[in-house]
Amino acid sequence: MGQSTHDGHLGAVYAATAPTEVAAAYDKWAETYEDEMRKAGYRHPSVALALLARHLPRGAGPILDAGAGTGMVGEWMGIIGFPDVEALDISAGMLAAAARKGVYSQLHNLALGGALPFADATYAAILCTGVFTTGHVGAEALDELVRITQAGGFIVATVKGTVWEGGFDREVDRLVAAGVLTLVEETPPYVSMPGEAATSPSRAIVLRLHT
Repeated sequence: MGQSTHDGHLGAVYAATAPTEVAAAYDKWAETYEDEMRKAGYRHPSVALALLARHLPRGAGPILDAGAGTGMVGEWMGIIGFPDVEALDISAGMLAAAARKGVYSQLHNLALGGALPFADATYAAILCTGVFTTGHVGAEALDELVRITQAGGFIVATVKGTVWEGGFDREVDRLVAAGVLTLVEETPPYVSMPGEAATSPSRAIVLRLHT
């Protein structure tokens, strides 16, 4: 049998200890990423798209696919009524694969977790699928995502259990208590890749900025 996604490329991504290592691991994975994740039953894109469509009015934009990878989410956005989508990813290799799909209006080769070069209140919604996970980024990215989201706009994110319990939940609580946003939906914990070895479950959340 071949090497599993978890032991191979994904293992390298989870083991990364710096943004440059994360980017390099994804660059190496870009050409086979989608096939491997689909075989593993990757659920995050479907869950995030369902939540976005439930809360964001059809046609709203622009939307930022933050952590777009090869564009697994982006290629569905126009089909469900959201054609104005930009991609952001730390990996140039992943963005090159996403660009070939022709579904993004702009591509941004950037990392989350620090300052972003976007104006305040730029996006009607931000999608983050598979970003808040082992070896990637945590709650430190939320303030900037909030800053660049429009009043009344949405942030839809999947969050691995270890990240959620490692401080992400407290950061959401802080933003709610400060009157910045509302947690409008939270899924039950679910396994993001049923075809892989057992890992910490994830959840998906919908945050809405106050108007």
